[in-house]
Amino acid sequence: MSSTAAVRPAGRRRAAIWITLGVIVAVVILFFVFAGLYADILWYQQLGYLNVLTTQWFAGITMFFIGFLGMALPLWLAIQLAYRLRPVYAKLNSQLDRYQQVIEPLRRLAMYGIPIVFGIFAGVSSASRWETAALWLNGTSYGKTDPLFHLDIGFYLFALPFYRSAVGFASAVVLISLLATLATCYLYGSIRVNGREVRISRAARVQISVIAALYLLLQGVSIWLDRYATVTDSNVNDMINGAAYTDVNATIPGRAILAGAAVFVAILFVVTAFVGRWRFPMVGTALLIVAALVVGAIVPWVVQRFQVDPSQKTLESPYVQKGIDSTREAYGLSDIETVPYNAKTTAEQGALRQDAQTTAQIRILDPAVVSPSFRQLQQFRQYYAFPEKLNVDRYNLNGTQQDAVVAVRELQQSGLGGTSNWFNDTIVYTHGYGLVAAYGNQRSPDGQPVFMESGIPTTGTLGTYQPRIYFGEQSPTYSIVGAPSGSKKVELDYPGGANGAQQTYTTFDGNGGPKLDNVFKRLVYALKFQDEQIVLSDAVNSDSQILYDRDPIKRVQKVAPYLTLDSQAYPAVVDGRVKWIIDGYTTSDQFPYSHVGSLSDATADKDTPKPAYAFDDINYIRNSVKATVDAYDGSVTLYAWDTNDPVLKTWEKVFPGNVKPVSDMSAQLMSHVRYPSDLFKVQRAVLGQYHVTDAGSFYSREDAWTTPNDPTSPSSNPALQPPYYLTMKMPGQDSPAFSLYSTFIPAGTSESSRSVLKGYLAVDADAGDTKGKVASGYGKLRLLQLPSSDTIPGPGQMQNQFDSDPTVSQQLNLLRQGKSEVINGNLLTLPVGGGLLYVQPVYVRSSGETSYPLLQKVLVAFGDKIEFEDTLDQALDALFGGDSGASAGDNNVPTTGGTATGGQTGTGTTTGGSSGGSSAAGNTALQQALQRANQALSDSQAALKSGDWGAYGEAQQRLQQAIADAVAAEGQPAAK
Repeated sequence: MSSTAAVRPAGRRRAAIWITLGVIVAVVILFFVFAGLYADILWYQQLGYLNVLTTQWFAGITMFFIGFLGMALPLWLAIQLAYRLRPVYAKLNSQLDRYQQVIEPLRRLAMYGIPIVFGIFAGVSSASRWETAALWLNGTSYGKTDPLFHLDIGFYLFALPFYRSAVGFASAVVLISLLATLATCYLYGSIRVNGREVRISRAARVQISVIAALYLLLQGVSIWLDRYATVTDSNVNDMINGAAYTDVNATIPGRAILAGAAVFVAILFVVTAFVGRWRFPMVGTALLIVAALVVGAIVPWVVQRFQVDPSQKTLESPYVQKGIDSTREAYGLSDIETVPYNAKTTAEQGALRQDAQTTAQIRILDPAVVSPSFRQLQQFRQYYAFPEKLNVDRYNLNGTQQDAVVAVRELQQSGLGGTSNWFNDTIVYTHGYGLVAAYGNQRSPDGQPVFMESGIPTTGTLGTYQPRIYFGEQSPTYSIVGAPSGSKKVELDYPGGANGAQQTYTTFDGNGGPKLDNVFKRLVYALKFQDEQIVLSDAVNSDSQILYDRDPIKRVQKVAPYLTLDSQAYPAVVDGRVKWIIDGYTTSDQFPYSHVGSLSDATADKDTPKPAYAFDDINYIRNSVKATVDAYDGSVTLYAWDTNDPVLKTWEKVFPGNVKPVSDMSAQLMSHVRYPSDLFKVQRAVLGQYHVTDAGSFYSREDAWTTPNDPTSPSSNPALQPPYYLTMKMPGQDSPAFSLYSTFIPAGTSESSRSVLKGYLAVDADAGDTKGKVASGYGKLRLLQLPSSDTIPGPGQMQNQFDSDPTVSQQLNLLRQGKSEVINGNLLTLPVGGGLLYVQPVYVRSSGETSYPLLQKVLVAFGDKIEFEDTLDQALDALFGGDSGASAGDNNVPTTGGTATGGQTGTGTTTGGSSGGSSAAGNTALQQALQRANQALSDSQAALKSGDWGAYGEAQQRLQQAIADAVAAEGQPAAK
């Protein structure tokens, strides 16, 4: 007895220990979950968008319980009824008897556990669809109807998806309940199978019949709703989305018949519940299945095969026309202006006189090439960085709008090297400094950018503004900033003094993140970031703020989860602050008769890679919101840009008060808003087919276009040419405007495609500079349709002509001396001079470690004529008979004809200067050799044109000797 008594306390102690450990583990897990949720509350609350978080939580929880109860209660009720109405004295066979013996001890658990488990799954599924329910509850009228059923388009955008989802959920609940009923009835004898005889008790018959009737009734509703879904289904050999001839004349009537038949069979099951005859519903069900095969599949096939296919173009044209009209409406292309453009191909003297304002703003600085130049000239310290691709913006300088290439000098902690530690990474190195802007149409004498805003501290033409960049695309994961007034400043502001030997410090005084004003909050964030120093460090004080989620796009996405955001945020100096501007889109894939395409596919090009996996099909898009993120304090502001968009109106009902009206936008902000590039890419992708507005021509696909590949992308992995921002005047415009453009070539396979221009698409991207008022021309799309004679070369052909031109090749070979790299910049196309002008800047980069691209030459072409000069102004004059009639922005640049190739880190001045390295400046022998080479090259060209092959051979020999002398002289020291 004593030993048994001793075992029991020991067993109890072990059980108590395990229970205690389990409770501790559960508490720890719950605290981790709570810490994450509480951190979210603090983040949204500080930003002023707490209702976004709470609305999502409330909607998700509400939908979870609706889904849980919607599944669990009917399933529990079905099982309970089947059990309670079982025959008391049913004779069971031995096998069922054994089953009952096994299940009976777990019966109560199963009767509650099964509904709970299924309910949890249903609740989770329902919670993930809270947005569908929210759109249905708050749906807004579109104001236009679909062309088939004549229902408001808002029905398809907001109501129909919810109805179909709800019917699908209800069908799943009823089906699972029916299966549970059948299993319970069989297990407890309400259904007995004896050979071929099946006996069903009266109670089971009523329950099964009613559930089956409900299921068939739901299927009838589902089939009826499927009629409306035909207007968004792919059809006509995937040419359009929407109901075509066969759908209208066979599928839709057939579904109406099937819906009625399903309801009729449901009535037969209800009758069976009372009369007890299963023959009629069973026959009805069999006939329903046959009818589904005949009416739902065979009849449409017969109509398509024997009526439509022989006369498809004639019969389908009305539906193709609906697809064209709806697609252009859904993608914002209804008001596009199409202009026939009979482009000239002869470069005549003075041809650009009428386009002088455009030529003065031609951007010769390529934002995708000059990032290394910005880094070498403006980085100053290894812990600063610029993005790989810069942005194009414009500023009003002395009453003139000036295109600029801009970037912010962001913090890059990976450059700290050996000085990286928790204190430096979190407390000291917290922010970048300043916006850097270069004139888009200018270059220094040696090819550097000419900066309008530069340096540390910042100087230039953009006025006084807050230069500190706490929120950016490369900001650290988190920083802790702020301190009591009068305390020592510890945040590194910028290097100063001679050669940057001195350091200037600052203290963040904005409202940029949750405050760490008590130990509990510090513990919450220590858990969130898995960093105990947040609790232990004495650098964290009651005035400290923690800044995180600092990427502008991520911040906007969190406060506006219903928006699809543009792939690029761009910075601008607005009202004394650096603001990130982000475009937000509302999208849908339920617009009737509109073409469905992948958003990722449409926006992918040389600058925007395509994701490996994308589930983002859309057939409706609007640039409904313009958002800003303050680079200093991270504040997010949303502006309703497209006030007519019903999708945005609906979401504004879901999240009231979060989006401000356009009237709140300042004049400076309006002056930097631009037409978004991703929306433009989607529209150009759609216009490749839908520029054709005649159904017959569209059906034949006789004039399909595509965007050309970027000629500077690698041939092994070609990518589409991105659209470019330029200030220019399109035919039909009164004056130049900041614009976004792209070109089209004929669509075809890689073997059959031809790179000749067929179209030129541009949009007025300038929103004006009036407070709260959008310029009347903003968003106007103009499509130039070129003649069908195929005389205008596309970008690919033009790049090939540049590369194969003997004069250009020889000069490029000169630039490549000394292992220098020649980089072709963006190939721009401008509709000027009555034709199309191609402009391509050519950069040279030396092989040194600190080298960077320098703009050395400019290629231009008009028709079949090509020129290659040191400046754009010289090239245009040479191209147009010695006088183009207009001046380019680099007309005041003195050139020496040298081959400066970049080298040491520059000083970051706004006037340029020698970049050192292998520059020809000061090297007399090299200059003389280059001059002889240029003279020999000119003599070769003259001899080639006159057909004097003897003189041509002699000039080539002199050219080769001069090149050899230049190579030898390149390594000599410069003359003192």
